[in-house]
Amino acid sequence: MNQPLDNLNKYELILASGSPRRRELLGMLDLDFKIDTSYSIDESVPAGVAAIDVAPYLSGMKAMAFPLTENDRKLVITADTVVIIDDEVLGKPVDESEACLMLEKLQGRTQTVVTGVTVRTYDRSVTFRAESKVEFAELSRGEIEYYVKKYRPLDKAGAYGIQEWIGAAGIRSIEGSFYNVMGLPVHRLYECLKTF
Repeated sequence: MNQPLDNLNKYELILASGSPRRRELLGMLDLDFKIDTSYSIDESVPAGVAAIDVAPYLSGMKAMAFPLTENDRKLVITADTVVIIDDEVLGKPVDESEACLMLEKLQGRTQTVVTGVTVRTYDRSVTFRAESKVEFAELSRGEIEYYVKKYRPLDKAGAYGIQEWIGAAGIRSIEGSFYNVMGLPVHRLYECLKTF
């Protein structure tokens, strides 16, 4: 039986992300891959980069930081996810207080979740973005504090994980990919990987 994406057998696949959610999502494609987070970048974004372009910009920078030589048979996957509301980019909160402030901004409103993904080999690089609209219900301060204290979403853009309590209790609707909101638009990535 042929494996889907057997075109990738010539590569050593590397997910350059420490995110357990991205690891889980990439694993859904039944691919053998390694995790390598050795090459970090300064994640500040130059002035003038539009909010919608921040995640693709950062995923591209992460991919370019990974050193590849002509003899490498490595295929590197990088990603970055942001939440955008009122043209403001919400990344990861620095502490519980900032997490609560972010969730207060989001509750009762619709925001855009953008994930930028870059797939790179020595001689080719493809970057794309996926967008999903997420509508939050009205949440009380007590509900927000409960979520932040129990789940500590400090490693998540916009201070929430849709696969956690808040996704079940506080999200009215999603337009677009659920997996994108988790941090990796798996279908779009699958389609991209077919071309390598």
